[in-house]
Amino acid sequence: MATRRSNATLDTYLLKVFCILMAERSVSRTALKLNQSQPAISVALKNLRLIFQDPLLVREKGGMVPTDRAQAILEHAKAALGAIDNMLETGDDFDPASSRQVFRIGSPDYLAPAFAASAVARFRREAPYARLVLHALGPDFDFEQSLAEGDLDVVIGNWPEPPDRMHLSVLLEDPIVCLMSADNPLAARRLTMDDFRRMQHVVPTPYSMTQRGMIDTELTALRIQREECIEVQSFMLAPYLLPGTDLVFTTARHFARYYAGLLPLAIVESPIDFPPMRFYQLWHARNHHAPSHQWLRHLLGDCGRAMQAPAADRPQMAQPPR
Repeated sequence: MATRRSNATLDTYLLKVFCILMAERSVSRTALKLNQSQPAISVALKNLRLIFQDPLLVREKGGMVPTDRAQAILEHAKAALGAIDNMLETGDDFDPASSRQVFRIGSPDYLAPAFAASAVARFRREAPYARLVLHALGPDFDFEQSLAEGDLDVVIGNWPEPPDRMHLSVLLEDPIVCLMSADNPLAARRLTMDDFRRMQHVVPTPYSMTQRGMIDTELTALRIQREECIEVQSFMLAPYLLPGTDLVFTTARHFARYYAGLLPLAIVESPIDFPPMRFYQLWHARNHHAPSHQWLRHLLGDCGRAMQAPAADRPQMAQPPR
C-alpha cells in the first residue's frame, strides 16, 4: 500500500522548521525560537514527514532523535536556505532600514559589554526591523562548522592563532590589566612581579579545549606561575568575587572598566608586559560577498575602532560605596 503524500510544498518555512527541529530536538523549543505555536510546528513536522516519506524525528526516552534520513537531509537543507538567501541578495540593493533579515553572531562571555552594547545600539538604529541573535560560545562549540553551515554569520573571539580557514579582520586590541577589590592594599601602588606571583588569582575555565588563552600562553612562555585560587566557568561572574577579598583577576581593560563602574573595584596596571588582547571577527566564504553580511561586518568593525584604547593605561581606583 502506497503511503499518502502531503499536498504541502517544501518551502523555506518548512526548511527552517526542519533545521531548527534538528538543532533543538523539541517541538516546544522550536515553536519558541520561531515565535510560533506548538500546534503550528507539529503541523509543519507532519508535512515534512509526508514530503520526505520518513519520520525524521522519533521520540526516545531522552527526547526526540533524528533518523538517518533526517541526518542526510540536514546538510542539503542548510545549503538550500543559504542559496535562497544569496539569491535574494543580488547586487548592492541591501537596505538595512527595511531589512527583516536575521543575523547571528557568536561570541564568548568575556567580550567587553561596552562593545556589545554599542554594536546592538547601532544595529537597532540602522536596521530597526531586523533581528540579531547573540549566541554564547563555549569550549565544546564547533564554531567553524556553524559558520560553514550557516548557523552563525560571524564569530568573535581572541584566539592566539585564529583559524586560517576563515576570513577574518581585527575588531579591537585591548591592554591587559589587573582587577581587584578597591580596598586591597596592593591597589594603592604599582604591582611588582613578586606581587603577581604571590597574589591569589581568579582564573577562567579554559575557553577552548584545543587552544590555551592568550594570558596563559604568555605566562607559560615567560615561565611564570601564578597562584590559581578560584576557577570560574563564567567570566562575568569573576568580578563579583573580588570585592572585600585579596583576589585578583587578570583581564582586558574594557571588560575591567565596565565592572569597575558597577562594583567597588580598582584597575591596576599589570607588572607583566602582556601583548594586547586582540579580538577578531571570523566569517565563512559562503557569505563573504553578501551585501547584508558586509554591512554587518562593517558595523562591527566601526564599533571596535570607536572603542580602540590608547596604548597605555593608567591605574584607576574605584571608590567603595559609602
